[in-house]
Amino acid sequence: MLPELGQFSLILALLLACLLATVPLVGSLTGRDGLQAFARPLAAGQFVFLAVAFGILTHAFMVDDFSVSYVANNSNSMLPWYYKFSAVWGSHEGSLLLWTMILAGWTLAVAIFSRRLPAAMIAQVLAIMGMICVGFLLFMLITSSPFVRILPDVPADGADLNPLLQDFGLIVHPPMLYMGYVGFSVAFAFAIAALINGRLDAAWARWSRPWTTVAWAFLSIGIALGSWWAYYELGWGGWWFWDPVENASLLPWLAGTALVHSLAVTEKRGVFKSWTVLLAILTFSLSLLGAFLVRSGVLTSVHAFASDPERGKFLLALLAITIISSLTLYAFRAPVVHSRVRYGSLSREVFLLLNNVLMMAALLLVLVGTLYPLILDYLDLGRISIGEPFYNLTFSPVAIAVALLMGVGIFSRWKKTDAGWLGKHLLWPAAWSLVIAVLVPLWHGSFEPWAFIGCFAAAWVAVATLQDVWHKSASRHGRWHGAQRQSRSYYGMVLGHLGLAITMAGATVVSNYGIERDVRMSPGDTASIGELQFEFAAIGNREGANFTAQTAQVNVSKNGDPITTLYPEKRQYRVQQSIMTEAGIDGGLFRDLFVALGEQVGDNAWAMRLQYKPLVRWLWLGAIFMAVGGLLAVADKRYRIKEKLPAAKAGAGTKTGAGTGRGTDPGNDSAEVTA
Repeated sequence: MLPELGQFSLILALLLACLLATVPLVGSLTGRDGLQAFARPLAAGQFVFLAVAFGILTHAFMVDDFSVSYVANNSNSMLPWYYKFSAVWGSHEGSLLLWTMILAGWTLAVAIFSRRLPAAMIAQVLAIMGMICVGFLLFMLITSSPFVRILPDVPADGADLNPLLQDFGLIVHPPMLYMGYVGFSVAFAFAIAALINGRLDAAWARWSRPWTTVAWAFLSIGIALGSWWAYYELGWGGWWFWDPVENASLLPWLAGTALVHSLAVTEKRGVFKSWTVLLAILTFSLSLLGAFLVRSGVLTSVHAFASDPERGKFLLALLAITIISSLTLYAFRAPVVHSRVRYGSLSREVFLLLNNVLMMAALLLVLVGTLYPLILDYLDLGRISIGEPFYNLTFSPVAIAVALLMGVGIFSRWKKTDAGWLGKHLLWPAAWSLVIAVLVPLWHGSFEPWAFIGCFAAAWVAVATLQDVWHKSASRHGRWHGAQRQSRSYYGMVLGHLGLAITMAGATVVSNYGIERDVRMSPGDTASIGELQFEFAAIGNREGANFTAQTAQVNVSKNGDPITTLYPEKRQYRVQQSIMTEAGIDGGLFRDLFVALGEQVGDNAWAMRLQYKPLVRWLWLGAIFMAVGGLLAVADKRYRIKEKLPAAKAGAGTKTGAGTGRGTDPGNDSAEVTA
């Protein structure tokens, strides 16, 4: 009975989403306040019924209701309860339900936290998000319902969750990733609503910016969690494989990063409106592209959820409708998207514009590398594989150029920057970055050109950012008083830039100075990596909740002094009889020691992979800095609207903020934008 109630809840959610997509929109276009007022209750009802459906599916997993096909295919009575919970989104149907519920959650959040915005604008935003929800609910009900029954032949037990997914990573990675993916729908909805009513001004950018930044922060953490999960779970010791599905999450992150910067310029100076609107459309479209790649069956990947071409056609149609309709609206409304702001060739506006251009270049490289092999295969023109060498050759130089440009842009000023003043401020960052870029290779014992360049770029961003903080905190009352004057938005930017520098440093050092050895070892054997000795001490067996494991004991020492003991495992899961590798890792801030137990290659010998990985954890530490920086920026008091804003007439907002950015100080990053 409960699964049928879950299906009914999805149908009711669809009905409410259809009403949300039409009634408030009609009210906003006709000026009928009564119809606009339905937006918030409909958004709440839509979320409630999706939450009920999600709760019912979760209950089915927890009580082992194998009459539900999705539960029978992705769970087992021996599965620990926490993996039963994460199994709810461990495959296509459940992950789609989670995606749609998060979308409804974002819609409800906009309804709750935007009460001070004009009623017509919010009605349009919620209606657009309702349209998106209609698309995903139709997709779920037509092709991917998680409540399909297996009657009357109910299996005695389930087929079990994919052993690769029986990990803490499944609990945290998909929800965070989806929060980022789906969160960009808010920026998309604000952009389309702004095009409809013509209010493309600084106020619109200020409304959109916190939502976009929060989504970007979630996506940053989601990508980092996916990288961390792959690092310790797959047994290879790699942190990024340029897998097409991994690229599918990187694409909206690149576009979202450009969007965050473009919104800042539109808010402060009233320019880059066309850029901002197009980036909002592009970012959400790339999120839909990611959903298509994962669920269409066009990819064979450990990350892919489905292999049904019919599902792919539905998602492709949804993607096409989104792109074509939004770009058509943009084409009709393009005449109102203009700015009359002047700025010099050496100004912050120009540096941010160049930053966006480079971000788009990086995005295009990843997009081509991801889709080109798929297109060739679809057209029967052959199969090719584009992997790490291509991206190292193309993406890495663009990323370094972005970092170098960022260091210069930190010291630039709005409207115009004196070249001599700028050069003076760049002298010390350049000197310190050069010293760091020389010392790091010397510390690791060999000079690698890419290591030097990457370390210079990372140090350049970090030193320039810290020097800017030092300058801005100068005050006749003391530096602490000066530091307190700066806004949370400014310190969010500082953390974001430092996070990028930390991630770049980690990627550079681990890629150039990581050491890997594949060896054949028997108990009692020792292998060395530099000054480290790895002793294969013993191997034994242990029983898990739903698996058996062979566990090796590896003692690690340096010059005879013990450092740690690692316990890599080779697991066999009872139901699916799958073999999985669980690496033994000793993690630290400056290095990881990584041991993976391979196949048995003799009566008493095993293949082992030994790795020394310097600064690998800086990759994920940098992502944490970036995400915290984004959340700190959203907490800035400029986004606390204390009084209700007046509704704008259609087209009235096109010139607002087109001068110097009303309510801002063009020369101060920490200036507040007032309502």
